[in-house]
Amino acid sequence: MTGAKRRPLAVLLTANVISITGSSLTLMGVPWFVLQSTGSAADAGVVAFCAMLPVALAALMGGPVVDRLGRRRVSIASDLVCGAAVGAVPLLQSAGMLRFWVLCALMAVTGLFHAPGDTARAVLLPVLAQRAAVPLSRAAGFYDGASRCAGIIGSAVGGVLIAVLGASHVLAVDAATFAASAVLIASGLRGLPEARSRTEIRQTGLRAYRRALAEGYRYVLASPMLLSICLVTMLAQGLDQGWSAVLLPLHVRDSLGGPSALGLVEALFCGGALAGALLYGAAGHRFRRWPVYVVAFLIVGAPRFIVAALTGTVAPLAVMMTIEGLACGAINPILATTIYQTVPDELRSRVLSATTASALMIAPLGGLAAGFLAGTVGLTDALLAVGGVYLLVTLYPAIFPAWKLLDHPGQLPARSGKPIAPGPSTPAPTWAPG
Repeated sequence: MTGAKRRPLAVLLTANVISITGSSLTLMGVPWFVLQSTGSAADAGVVAFCAMLPVALAALMGGPVVDRLGRRRVSIASDLVCGAAVGAVPLLQSAGMLRFWVLCALMAVTGLFHAPGDTARAVLLPVLAQRAAVPLSRAAGFYDGASRCAGIIGSAVGGVLIAVLGASHVLAVDAATFAASAVLIASGLRGLPEARSRTEIRQTGLRAYRRALAEGYRYVLASPMLLSICLVTMLAQGLDQGWSAVLLPLHVRDSLGGPSALGLVEALFCGGALAGALLYGAAGHRFRRWPVYVVAFLIVGAPRFIVAALTGTVAPLAVMMTIEGLACGAINPILATTIYQTVPDELRSRVLSATTASALMIAPLGGLAAGFLAGTVGLTDALLAVGGVYLLVTLYPAIFPAWKLLDHPGQLPARSGKPIAPGPSTPAPTWAPG
């Protein structure tokens, strides 16, 4: 019986690994494809913008959709549509029909359907962890660790495949991973009550949909902690998008020798992040969250930009990315566990969509701005400028007192503005408040 109870959690983790492995291939393959095809950093930024803007829009409106259609259905539909859009790129390329605007449109479709699938899987995590009798902090660490593992696979394989097959053919592999993830969720979570649509949401109309959507945003606005998380992750996502979509591929092309070096540094980062997530999942409940988050966030921000700007070889950046990965492994589990332990199950889809949307509002502009900046002032100055901004962002949690509520999630306000008492929907903290 224990194995049967834990099987849905294992299915979720495995499907997430498969889906994110493919997404990592796209993250590497699309910018490299654009750089190979056009040689333009600005074009790479435009594609990144087209891919990220629909993600933000979908997250902005998608919370009630996840509740209304069901978490399992949304995850399956997301993977199938994303796989079809990504798979169309190599098909059109081989037929000589791929135009730049078509590539932008396909990436926009991928972005539009990507966020709801991610939200659906993330919302399933706490209920499946409770079903499997796995502590939430450990499940969050394993979930993030599984994602990091997928990043390692995608980065390591992606760099080799780009060098051997070309960037466009890597996207065909990505399409296959989306299909595999959809099949796994469809078969592994069939009949699971927690994965079905919520009856009270499904039976309502447009007015109730707007009310449900607003309820998630009101919940976020009532919490200084959640608002702070939204602000910081919004800025960090924009800066990270500029790094991954434009600045790092340009640095690799100009100074590090090609896509194999890109795969190496990304794989080392993901390897460090996997180790960090697993370590936090195993022992993170023993430490206060706020100090761990502050130190980790300072490490993952500006240092990589500075190292890339001041060095022209693979080794220094590889070392720095490994260290940053170790620190980064603790960040997502800390934030995820805090939100899971604060937000009741009936609101999680809407609150997670709201926080995701706010976090991604600047991300579409990140690649666009980085491409413009690199083309205007040069790559080195662009790296130093973006790194300086990132340093200011990472200092925010160390200075503002709202972030100390990471150690006391039960004090975060509910819709009424009152604290939530831990209960079945909000598992009790497993750490000692400091």
